Amino acid sequence: MKNQVYIAGPLFTQGDRWYLEKIDKLLADKGLSTYLPHRDGGLYTSDEVDDSAFFKSDVKAIDDCNLVVAVLHGREVDSGTAWEIGYAYAKGKHVIAIAEDTRLSLKNINLMLSNSSDIVFSLEELASKVSSESYVLK
Repeated sequence: MKNQVYIAGPLFTQGDRWYLEKIDKLLADKGLSTYLPHRDGGLYTSDEVDDSAFFKSDVKAIDDCNLVVAVLHGREVDSGTAWEIGYAYAKGKHVIAIAEDTRLSLKNINLMLSNSSDIVFSLEELASKVSSESYVLK
């Protein structure tokens, strides 16, 4: 079965992963299937010799989805998340980016990211957005 929603964001801390899991639950409660990189592709550590399996798994999941939900938290967007947004956009995938970090507003989100995704500023807005639009795989 193809995964419907790819959840992108930093995975470096337990807090990062907890937040992505919170998004996963919100989407699952809406009846959407998800791909959560650290759950479904594994968690890369600096001790790993070969990181290509993680890359290939995540790229395939983006190819198989029709929606990416990406977390833009922090002063600078995580470079891996920015890549995932760009790749998804180039593949014609719909991207919703969540910028719940209080340091962020539309005027200080990189224009490449703000123009390649729909920006929401809370989990409530995300829930409303996925409820009001159809993201059924074709």
